[in-house]
Amino acid sequence: MCTAVSFKRGTHFFGRNLDLEYSNGERVIITPRRYPLTFRCGKATDNHYAFIGMGIIEGGFPLYYEATNERGLSVAALSFPEAKYFKTKNDSDNIASFEVIPWLLCQCGDINECRALLSRINVTDIPFSEKYPPSPLHWLVSDKTASIVLECDSEGVHSYENSTDILTNSPAFPFHIYNLGSYMQLTENPPENRIAPDIPLKPHSKGMGASGLPGDMSSASRFVRGFFVKEKLSAEDEYGNAVMQFFHILSSVSMPKGTVKSNLGEEYTIYSCCCDTERCIYYYRTYYDSTVRSVSMHRENLGGKLLYSYPAEDVPSLRQIN
Repeated sequence: MCTAVSFKRGTHFFGRNLDLEYSNGERVIITPRRYPLTFRCGKATDNHYAFIGMGIIEGGFPLYYEATNERGLSVAALSFPEAKYFKTKNDSDNIASFEVIPWLLCQCGDINECRALLSRINVTDIPFSEKYPPSPLHWLVSDKTASIVLECDSEGVHSYENSTDILTNSPAFPFHIYNLGSYMQLTENPPENRIAPDIPLKPHSKGMGASGLPGDMSSASRFVRGFFVKEKLSAEDEYGNAVMQFFHILSSVSMPKGTVKSNLGEEYTIYSCCCDTERCIYYYRTYYDSTVRSVSMHRENLGGKLLYSYPAEDVPSLRQIN
């Protein structure tokens, strides 16, 4: 399970929590403009936009969990157990699920260009390898102007406009919008006495305007809670404070180890990330090290032909001050 967010308060930020039962040795990866990208059913390219994000490298191919390109377009892949992929089709752009992120980011400069590509996409069931079969996913695609959700199910490929700028996991995206309507009464302000205006009722605590805000770890609850926090979060003029505000959104929907168990083990927030899409600076922190670290894409040679990667540090950093 995961949560992804697009957030604009002056600067546009895009990021996510990666919630899994285990780490795959994630790394921050920069794909420069001349790095050759080969797609299973499409044309190879070594002349494309550069992009940065977190993932792993297998056989020289960057398998991104999320990434942002130099034009400010971002894509995140999230678990979607309902996903269904398809055989190749002659009248479509056949893209394997593991190729969706680099395929969009290498050639699209904004969300409008993505809309055109997504109208022709067929997400195929081609595995990356025997070790990495197709993962059931859906995708949040965002720039500073708008967001789209890409989902594939038994009825086909769907591209939904997403004015909430947030995505979690199953059920399908239309459910989350329908479910959000159950929480229209939530407010950051003190509640109004609507049940009995003639009786002098008073709230017994601050924060009761948000009574009913779901607090469990389910995807539906994280969608509502993350959206509420994102919408109500104060704007910060100081840049560093703005970055930390984004991490506060992600903290509101993070999973401490031990609170969610599956047949694979304990699911937890392995890392949280925040990409400044205008400066292409990728910030992240890990489960055991809450220090916010950063990698700047523009500090590397983006005209090169080799991947840059940096291991995600996950060792506790405890600072004694007396």
